[in-house]
Amino acid sequence: MDLSTFRKEYSTKGLHREDLSRDPIEVFEQWFKQASELGIHEPNAMTLATVSPDGLPSQRTVLLKAFNHDGFTFFTNYSSRKGIQIDNNPSVSVLFPWLTLERQIIIQGIVTKVTKEESLEYFRSRPRDSQIGAWVSDQSTVINSRGILEQNLTEISRKYEGKDVPLPPHWGGYRIKPKTIEFWQGAAARIHDRFIYTVQSSGDWLMQRLSP
Repeated sequence: MDLSTFRKEYSTKGLHREDLSRDPIEVFEQWFKQASELGIHEPNAMTLATVSPDGLPSQRTVLLKAFNHDGFTFFTNYSSRKGIQIDNNPSVSVLFPWLTLERQIIIQGIVTKVTKEESLEYFRSRPRDSQIGAWVSDQSTVINSRGILEQNLTEISRKYEGKDVPLPPHWGGYRIKPKTIEFWQGAAARIHDRFIYTVQSSGDWLMQRLSP
């Protein structure tokens, strides 16, 4: 299959420095709101990249559940491959690929676990089926068949029938404290606009334009 003809010309007017706040969290909030209002499917879906102890990168899609000046928060199984890799190397990168809007956002930063209280608060807000599901799977491990998962689901559902589902000890939130945030806007002739914010020792953000 020849992919050389798969090509799209970007049609937006580009992105200018004066369009952007000095605070990248404000820019992210503005872009996220626009993506939501324009009907982007799951705009909070982000590709998370982690690295194994031997330097092999790994990626998967997770859902952003909160963001503010403290960082970007998602929830997952701490015993999963991503969790193990984060324990070994807390440096990560996430990508929001809003291609319909001809936009991307790339965040690089350091991950820490949120408090148990924060994890519990979010866990209680999840649908009951999702709460039970957090107990069912030993994420990223090899299994012989789906039947194992279905059996576990039945057993866990019976165990907590008529009861509150407790927070699993292996499940909770991570918060990414950004070091850099890059905003990418497609433009004509592949002369795309890229602005990167880098946090300084003072806590202020340095904004610079990057060559496409």
